[in-house]
Amino acid sequence: MPQSDRRLFIKLAATTLAAANTPFSWAMPAAGARAWVTSKDRRLAEMKLPGWRKAGAGGPTRIQIDSTQRYQEILGFGAAFTDASCYLLSELDPEKRKALLNDLVGPDGLRLSVGRTCIGASDYSRYPYSFDDSTDPDPDLKRFSIEHDCEYILPMLREAQKVNQDLFLFSSPWSPPGWMKASGSLLGGSMRKKYLPAYAQYFLKFLQSYSDEGVKIRALTTQNEIDTDQDGRMPAALWGQEYEIDFIKNHLGPALEGASLDTKIWILDHNYNLWGRVMDELSDPALCKYVDGVAWHGYMGKPEAMARVHEAFPAINNYWTEGGPDYKNPDYATDWAKWSHTFTGILRNWARCIVGWNLVLDEKGRPNIGPFSCGGLVTLDSQTHEVRPSGQYWAIAHFSKLVQRGAHVIGSQGALNDIDHVAFENPDGSRVLVITNQGAEQKVEFAEGTRTMELTLDPGSITTLHW
Repeated sequence: MPQSDRRLFIKLAATTLAAANTPFSWAMPAAGARAWVTSKDRRLAEMKLPGWRKAGAGGPTRIQIDSTQRYQEILGFGAAFTDASCYLLSELDPEKRKALLNDLVGPDGLRLSVGRTCIGASDYSRYPYSFDDSTDPDPDLKRFSIEHDCEYILPMLREAQKVNQDLFLFSSPWSPPGWMKASGSLLGGSMRKKYLPAYAQYFLKFLQSYSDEGVKIRALTTQNEIDTDQDGRMPAALWGQEYEIDFIKNHLGPALEGASLDTKIWILDHNYNLWGRVMDELSDPALCKYVDGVAWHGYMGKPEAMARVHEAFPAINNYWTEGGPDYKNPDYATDWAKWSHTFTGILRNWARCIVGWNLVLDEKGRPNIGPFSCGGLVTLDSQTHEVRPSGQYWAIAHFSKLVQRGAHVIGSQGALNDIDHVAFENPDGSRVLVITNQGAEQKVEFAEGTRTMELTLDPGSITTLHW
């Protein structure tokens, strides 16, 4: 790891990531251009640019920017404040925690601006729990309590909000309370239809209780990974398509409306290959009137599924809400080009946000009560509290540090071998181009209007340009 990275991640100094590498000034000249690269020996390091020249005829290595083509508006980039992540953050010395949160969500750090929380336990929790655990049914929710989250989840969310007041939080349940399910357990099983009215009130109580604690949840998904019960190995619940439709149009939607809450509803929260289910659900006008968007995961299928849904329902937003690294992969810390390739495909198919999975986990992907070996956006060593960034961390930095909330994806054309690219126009009028090179070193040019600039791309690299 370069010495600049060690200064931040091992010592957790109060200095920012950008300052640790090279000065990262945000007062960028309107007529100029700057670029940063991550590759084998560089981490978000500023590179020298040759300057603009007059554009001639376009060649096979040209990326052409066209700001007249405008696509979706960007909400932001982020990761999940799981029970596991919040517990690890709470165990840090306050000054080290402040430095880490500043690096992740602060204005001089990654600028992460979207966070996911869990409504009860996920597989990345210390133990299974819901907000109404009972051996007997409790449809009146007399035992409802968020006491568990008051210990360290809510305090960590409040700390993160102090660092970034514009943090957009959305929440997902991995399981309803066990008594609402046919199995009677939080682990696996399926939802019982007779408890849909009580479950809508459960969501309402969660939103109101969090609000009372100073944390506003701006969107809900009805169920994490709604089409699997994970074989009973972790908190999960299987919902039939007709159950989700019934729940939203007859219970959750009216409950939020009746309480005058502006919390958005996102459906599915599962993989691309379930796009047909999404199309069927959105074809019901009584459901569609309550739905703001679709939450997607990328474990199965292709991101073009989001484009299919957009073409059929252009008023419905698309959000990418989960995907994380595997700490067992040997390239966990260096697969930034793979992740940037993934992110580019997501953003070129109408997604408004990219939200990774766990914000922080330890070196063995813990705490974890489930069967999967996910790693965190950063690893926090359980013994030394050393912090190590993942390849996903470096990939997301190339987007989150420069693409502002309210930016629009704009046109970028050019089919180049091993090269992916996506461009943005920020609300302040500046432009951003992220180029991913998964192959060998090669020269490319990018052009806008009558001007062009030549670049040499490192092998296995990400290059972000701002002008």
